[in-house]
Amino acid sequence: MPLLDGVMRAILVKQFGVRPVLAEVPAPAVPGDGVVLAVQATGLCRSDWHGWQGHDPDIVLPHVPGHELAGTVLAVGSDVQGWAVGDRATAPFILACGSCRQCAAGDEQVCGRQQQPGFTYWGSFAEQVAIPWAGRNLIRLPAAMSFDEAAGLGCRFATAYRAVRQVGRVTAGEWVAVFGCGGAGLSAVMIAAASGAQVIAVDVNPAALELATRHGAARVLAAGPQAAGQIRELTGGGAQVTIDAIGAGPAVQSALRSLAPRGRHVQIGLLPGDVSLDMGPLIAGELQWLGSHGMAAREYPAMLDFVASGAARPGDLVTRVIGLDEVPGALAAMSGTSPPGITVIRPPGP
Repeated sequence: MPLLDGVMRAILVKQFGVRPVLAEVPAPAVPGDGVVLAVQATGLCRSDWHGWQGHDPDIVLPHVPGHELAGTVLAVGSDVQGWAVGDRATAPFILACGSCRQCAAGDEQVCGRQQQPGFTYWGSFAEQVAIPWAGRNLIRLPAAMSFDEAAGLGCRFATAYRAVRQVGRVTAGEWVAVFGCGGAGLSAVMIAAASGAQVIAVDVNPAALELATRHGAARVLAAGPQAAGQIRELTGGGAQVTIDAIGAGPAVQSALRSLAPRGRHVQIGLLPGDVSLDMGPLIAGELQWLGSHGMAAREYPAMLDFVASGAARPGDLVTRVIGLDEVPGALAAMSGTSPPGITVIRPPGP
C-alpha cells in the first residue's frame, strides 16, 4: 500500500537509553481495515520512558514511541465504513482484533492479538499514526472535547476510570488510597473523588500532592514506610480500596498494609519482574489483588458521558504543552523526577 505523503516528522529511538532524535521517517501505510490519523495531540507517559529504556520486549529498533493520541482522520482503509477524512478521533492504547476468544467474550482490553501504538508498532510521537481494526477501536470525539484533553484518555485517564469504577468497584463513602500522583494517579484521584469516595493521595513530590488536593484528595501523605500506618489511623482501620499507580515494590507493600480486612488492591502501575513482597497481609486480611489493563473502546461512551456531565475534567490535568522538538529532552528528564500533571505534545506545534 502507498505511503501517505511519503515522509513525516517523528521522534526516532535508535538505541535504548540513548537520547532520541527528531527525524524525517516514512509515513505510515493505510491499513485496509484501519485509518491513518493526523496527530493533533499525544501524551508523554511514563510507559514511553520505560519503552525508551528497553523495558518492553515488543519494541523493535528503530522505533517511534507514543500511545496516547488524538487527531483527525487523514486516510481511510478500503474496508472501513462510517469514517471520513477530517473526522476527529481517538483510540485506546490497546487495539483489539475483534475476533479472538477474549474479544468474543467482551474483554478487548486483554485481546490475545492486540496491537499497541508506540510498542508493537510505530506510535504517535509523530505527525501521523496508523490505527488498525478501526471498526473496533476508533472512537469519535465529542465536539466539546479538545485534542489536548482527549490525548490523555487513551492510557492514563481511561486506565484510571476502569480501575476505579469497574475493577475496583469504588462506591460513595469508601476510603481510597492512591499511591503515585503522576497522570494515572491524579486521574484516579479525580475519578474516585467524583464517585463520592474519600481519597488519600500518596507521593514523594509536594507539587504532585498539591495537584491531588486540587483535584479531589481529602488528605495527602508523603510516601514512605510510615504511610500505611497513617492511612490505617486516618481511616479507622484501613482503606477499602488502594491503587498503585507507580509500579514499585515499596508502594505495593504500603498499599497492601493500608487496606482494611477484605479490602481491594488495584494494580495499574507496571511492576519490574524482580519485586519481592510480604504477602502475609493478602492472606491474613482476605484481600483482593486486582490487575487492571487499560480500557476497551466499547466502554468509552460511559466514560465520555461521565466527563460530559462535569463530574471529572481530564483537561485540567494537562499542565504542560510542548512540540515534537522538545520531546527528546522531556523524555530524558523523566529519568529523574517527572513533572507533575500531564504533558501533551502537539506535533503541529504548541
